[in-house]
Amino acid sequence: MIAEQIIHSLLLALHNIALVGCAAAPFYNRNLVTQRAQYGPRLHYELYKVVEYTLQGNAPYCLVFIALLFATGIGMPLNYFAFHGALRQLHPVAWAAVGLKLSSVFGMMFIMVMIFFKLNPRLKEIFARFEAGQKPAPELEQEFFKIRARRKALCETCLWFALGVLVFSAFIAFQV
Repeated sequence: MIAEQIIHSLLLALHNIALVGCAAAPFYNRNLVTQRAQYGPRLHYELYKVVEYTLQGNAPYCLVFIALLFATGIGMPLNYFAFHGALRQLHPVAWAAVGLKLSSVFGMMFIMVMIFFKLNPRLKEIFARFEAGQKPAPELEQEFFKIRARRKALCETCLWFALGVLVFSAFIAFQV
């Protein structure tokens, strides 16, 4: 059925865009943080202002990509069901890929919730107390770098989950 194929193709295209977005955000964030690290564990206000606004500004994009990933991921089997009255039969390898992909997506979501709703607000609060040209209070600077290190580690894990989503997606179409 051509209508089914057109709908599936549109859903798959949007799903692939969301997959790339999910992988690109942690990859580019990691690159930005790695480049920033060359300045050492000392606060450079202007640099950190740009880095923090960039990293925290990516949050809405990540949430949109995850929502799009879910919507299209659910939409494709529902599209098949709408035209055939049953869900498509999958090979056990494909079912394993679906399970691993969903586990990776849920892992990414958990990390994003931790970063966006716990770590980023605290970083924003601390950074608001810093001023250009002035040395920050040592305890605030130490807490700032401790939270940033935690966020960096979580982003590294998120990158691996994103790569997992990309790899496992390829095996969902597995057939014998």
